[in-house]
Amino acid sequence: MDAPVRIGVVGVGRIGAMHAEIIARKVDGAQLAAVADVHAPLAEAVALQFDVPAMTVEELIASPLVDAVAICTSTDTHTRLIELAAQHGKAIFCEKPISLDLAEVDRALAAVEVAGVPLMVGFNRRFDRAHQSVHDAVVTGEVGDVQLARISSRDPAPPPVEYIKVSGGIFVDMMIHDFDMARYVVGSPVVEVYAKGAVMIDPAIGEAGDVDTASVMLTHANGAVTMIDNSRQAPYGYDQRVEVLGLKGMAASGNPPLHSGITYTADGLRGPVVPNFFLERYADAFVREWDAFVSYVRDGGPSPVSGADGRAPVVLAMAAGESMRTGQPVRVLEI
Repeated sequence: MDAPVRIGVVGVGRIGAMHAEIIARKVDGAQLAAVADVHAPLAEAVALQFDVPAMTVEELIASPLVDAVAICTSTDTHTRLIELAAQHGKAIFCEKPISLDLAEVDRALAAVEVAGVPLMVGFNRRFDRAHQSVHDAVVTGEVGDVQLARISSRDPAPPPVEYIKVSGGIFVDMMIHDFDMARYVVGSPVVEVYAKGAVMIDPAIGEAGDVDTASVMLTHANGAVTMIDNSRQAPYGYDQRVEVLGLKGMAASGNPPLHSGITYTADGLRGPVVPNFFLERYADAFVREWDAFVSYVRDGGPSPVSGADGRAPVVLAMAAGESMRTGQPVRVLEI
């Protein structure tokens, strides 16, 4: 058998700790080799949980015990860590977005190219079986040439305002997933962005310089149009849906219920709610994402989510922000 891919996780907050558990317990061919965090006690606690060494960030990236580095730190540190990992010849998994600064993204991707190391960006929704079925229906030609796509993403409740102040705003911290999904399911690059936004839920979000309700229209190079809507508050749960209409038919993904039970009475039907947390909604997708990364590192070939795939949504988020400020469509080439 092939030796396992030894993966070190840098940043073991909520997302990093989840990735560490998946690597350690749920992915064939992967081995959790070490963890690191700028908050040493946190790294030591996670290391103890999985019986692996806790290292400094620099020690982990340089360690001969580590084949691949999972970068799960705050966004403002991603590009520096990508460059450092590339210099040490490590395969790289980086949570999205790569950076909020396009020049930094380009510098990091150049370092990866020079080093010739594998890079995969963590857009986990591509690995959701339902969303992937929509993509596959387009790729195989089953629905024909795409005319329209619709993507809805709605969170159960807004994040803390303190987070919004540093997150980069709704187009970066939330809709960036949908920008990636639009490219993924339509199969064509985006050439124009038109965005509208409003504060409908919490005035404090507006005072922080953001909106909590947004709609974006994307025009693709093949002429297809994608409509995206985001809301930071959907009281019924975590709502993620994708739909593509082609000349031969339609493909769509819905929300998985918490269970399959239904109650029938004279008053009608009562069923389960949808998941209320993204870790529940995408638990299977996160595992499949790591399966894909391990196969990519072992077997080579194109990245499942390349650096170019990671760069494009950042550009679209910037274009959406500019469009909302000016009230005009923005050509992607202008960014």
